[in-house]
Amino acid sequence: MLSMTFTGFGADASDFLSGLAEDNTKTFFEAHRDEYIARIRQPLEDLLGEVQDTYGPGRVMRPNRDVRFSADKSPYKTTASMWAGDVGGVYLSLSATGLEVGGGLYDPSRDQLARARHAIDSRPLVAKHLGDILGKLTRSGFEVAGPSLKTAPRGFDRDHPAIELLRLKHYAAVKRLPPGAAPDTIRATWTAVLPLITWCSKNVGAAISPS
Repeated sequence: MLSMTFTGFGADASDFLSGLAEDNTKTFFEAHRDEYIARIRQPLEDLLGEVQDTYGPGRVMRPNRDVRFSADKSPYKTTASMWAGDVGGVYLSLSATGLEVGGGLYDPSRDQLARARHAIDSRPLVAKHLGDILGKLTRSGFEVAGPSLKTAPRGFDRDHPAIELLRLKHYAAVKRLPPGAAPDTIRATWTAVLPLITWCSKNVGAAISPS
């Protein structure tokens, strides 16, 4: 019987993803489906079950790629990921070489982006708070999700005192961890981004239009 408590990802998870990268075929995946479920899918589901009460509803991403409009017809993703949250949330992606763990608001809708920029532009203390949050995260090993705009967004002065924040296209940050990172390390990484998630909830709000 599979465990219902998240205990981390073992070396077998990385081995599966390495093998899938080398042989990205339905034949390989079906031959190793039980391994995928036990070593990757079930741990992600266990982790999701742990965090939904704290961060909001979420899901484990499906392994199949959408190849309809892609020149690359490889049928499967060579990473595995999950997400949980409302306005902002927490994120984890597993590859053969490591984990990306973090959170915030990634790929905001147009109205969310407009509200975030309005808050940054018109409320200096709100902008400073965001800058302080992102500064603390980067100093502790996070990377701000990017890329940012190369110039000022339309309607804003390129000499605006908060121009670096106005140029952001995402309000999220991730940290790279080894594939076998301890569960408590993953949880602590999510705790570190909670101020960013809270900033997004207070100053951006839920999307009201498509991205």
